[in-house]
Amino acid sequence: MRDIKEILDCQKAYFKTGATRSIAARESALESLKNKIRSMEYEILEALKQDLGKSAPEGYMSEVGMVLEEISYMQKHLKGLAKEKRVKTPLVQFHSKSYVKPCPYGTVLIMSPWNYPFLLTMAPLVDALAAGNTAILKPGNASAHTSRIMARLVEKTFSPQLVTVVEGGREANSLLLEQKFDYIFFTGGKTVGRLVMEKAARHLTPVSLELGGKSPCVVDETANLPLAAKRIVFGKFLNLGQTCVAPDYLLVQRNVKDELLAHIEKAIRIQFGTVPLANSDYGNIINEKHFQRLIGLIQGQTARIGGKYDDCRRMEPTVLTDVTMESPVMQEEIFGPVLPVLEFDDIEEAIKMIEKHPTPLALYVFTQNKSVKEKLTEEIAFGGGCINDTIIHLASTSMGFGGVGESGMGAYHGKTGFDTFTHYKSLVDKKTWIDLPFRYAPYTRWKTKIVRAFIK
Repeated sequence: MRDIKEILDCQKAYFKTGATRSIAARESALESLKNKIRSMEYEILEALKQDLGKSAPEGYMSEVGMVLEEISYMQKHLKGLAKEKRVKTPLVQFHSKSYVKPCPYGTVLIMSPWNYPFLLTMAPLVDALAAGNTAILKPGNASAHTSRIMARLVEKTFSPQLVTVVEGGREANSLLLEQKFDYIFFTGGKTVGRLVMEKAARHLTPVSLELGGKSPCVVDETANLPLAAKRIVFGKFLNLGQTCVAPDYLLVQRNVKDELLAHIEKAIRIQFGTVPLANSDYGNIINEKHFQRLIGLIQGQTARIGGKYDDCRRMEPTVLTDVTMESPVMQEEIFGPVLPVLEFDDIEEAIKMIEKHPTPLALYVFTQNKSVKEKLTEEIAFGGGCINDTIIHLASTSMGFGGVGESGMGAYHGKTGFDTFTHYKSLVDKKTWIDLPFRYAPYTRWKTKIVRAFIK
């Protein structure tokens, strides 16, 4: 592979030619990407199966299909998004035209993790290309099969001066972060996120950080418990819990806990079978390191449901009871098929428990009580979330997805994604046929009077 600085210099030179800026060039890039994804769909899904054990339906629903949907959104709205927007001009600036001009940043670095390797690499790429940038992609090293397929896809679709994939581990990450990019988009853990921000600060490079955190799921006594259980099981155990917005722990009102857990047990049987480890569509933990970490979290704990695992890095959907805020499983983001259950008596107690952890990426609330919904969503800081469902908020092109505080900064998807990779230049086009004199020195009494009349 060529030297990273050489790749970056090549992309910077290409961007300066203006070749990426036209609407036609952007549309062509998006259409080429869509066609290549469709033609390589089987290979992509097979790679996801090899890395994470994802079934083809799950791989399409949670990765490939969402990327195609992001492309479709951009194709439909690109001309409007990229158009200069006229804005109101203050009377004091008569006579002129004020407008906002969307412009690409330039060359962007997109660093993605292993848990949704295709989605979390390609979705931001779609937004970056729609905005008119060039991009260097650095996918996660742990999902090697998918990284390899993405490298082939990009090589077959784009010239390296427009999009390039850099494979590798920590050494490649370090070399990339020493370079001066125009924008960095990072999805991953907090430790590396802090390093990315530190490195970017040296060049004053703007960043988006999509991180994680312990996302709570609150269920009160008014919730539709059978439906809540079904949706919690879906969101928690999708991709074996290796989802940044998965419900990390369950906070259930004490008087409905046993009933909810009975419904959760039933929902697990329906969705994954009576023996989940015998289900060929049930995935696996990404590698041995994470697998052993998860085993350590459940050892010595009370598994109300599940708790078994095999030699193929597969762990049953596991629900832990008798958990306290001091339990090992409550000290870190779980990122696996383990759901700790804690109880509360009133909503104030639930809020205090949530606030003992850093700001979560997501919040899920199951309730039919409007005041409870308003209180939780108003008083708790979190990135985004759902009322009476889980994780689906990230699947919308109509609103941005991102974190806040320790769960990240910046957002993307749809128009928000276009905005992320775009700098909006504010411009005033002043006419020359008139020149109002009162702004110029010397500032006489009558000039000051006119200024005060206009600016107040």
